[in-house]
Amino acid sequence: MKAIQFTEYGGPEVLNQVNVDVPVPTGHDVLVEIHAVGVNYADTARREGEYVVPTPLPFIPGAEIAGIVTQVGEKVTRVKPGTRIVSLIESGGYSEYALANEFSVIPLPDQVDFHKAVSIPLQGLSAYHVLKTMGRLQPEETVLVHAAAGGVGLIAVQLAKIFGAGKVIATASSQDKLDLAASMGADVLINYTEEGWEDKVREATSGKGVDVALEMAGGQIFNKTLRCLATFGRLVVFGNASAQPSTLDPTHLMRRNQSVIGFFLPQIMKKPELLVPSIQELFTYVAEGRLQLVIGGVYPLEEAANVHTLLQSRQTKGKLVLQVK
Repeated sequence: MKAIQFTEYGGPEVLNQVNVDVPVPTGHDVLVEIHAVGVNYADTARREGEYVVPTPLPFIPGAEIAGIVTQVGEKVTRVKPGTRIVSLIESGGYSEYALANEFSVIPLPDQVDFHKAVSIPLQGLSAYHVLKTMGRLQPEETVLVHAAAGGVGLIAVQLAKIFGAGKVIATASSQDKLDLAASMGADVLINYTEEGWEDKVREATSGKGVDVALEMAGGQIFNKTLRCLATFGRLVVFGNASAQPSTLDPTHLMRRNQSVIGFFLPQIMKKPELLVPSIQELFTYVAEGRLQLVIGGVYPLEEAANVHTLLQSRQTKGKLVLQVK
């Protein structure tokens, strides 16, 4: 089968198409014929050797896959060949086939296609749990969503409203991205490339600050976001797209009972009592039309390097998808 692999860390140019053996499912694993795979910042961090956990070489990236189960291991009881599924896997998604554990496989509702399906496992679940599980969002609270026109951001804006947020403040780097966030329900729009954006956030809350802030850029964005928090505010960190270090003096949190919370989705995946109900809830929102999944572009698998370039240059909106079948 064909796959996209890297054998050294570096820029998009280290991604190469290779031919590898089709994996064989055993035990609780199923073999998935992949139709679509989601592209995420986690993939670029893997490629650069900067991911939260070590990335062994050689490596085939890709954690969000959607496709059809073709074979199952001898211990599988929950899914049969021919089932349309979506799944989160550790690696191997940039390929024609991959293995997934039967307990990580979610059957797809008929009305959800493969392209939209890969918006849910990583970005949908991240937005859900950053807001609800880690951010502990309460009705009528104010939420700040950075990169609000990205894959996580667009879902987070909508989920914040679904969860009862009183006001959603969206930041992005251009007016067309802000307009997209507004179309998804954002109440206040702020261009974070302009000086003093953090002052505009505080102005939008009459000086109170935001109750929950979603932060994945790192560096100065983190430091300025911290200054946007209200008393008892929670800042949830779920990435470091800038690859810049952040500084935090914990004593500054004490004065206003503020919290900085880390989020790493694989820890949620280890808790079925958190994972399963949340992904089912997300699919319900999609089926009911309450949650719109915005596809920013669909590209052939062979263009993975170009897609990584587009993602990291902030030239995209919504979810980026590699089409395999």
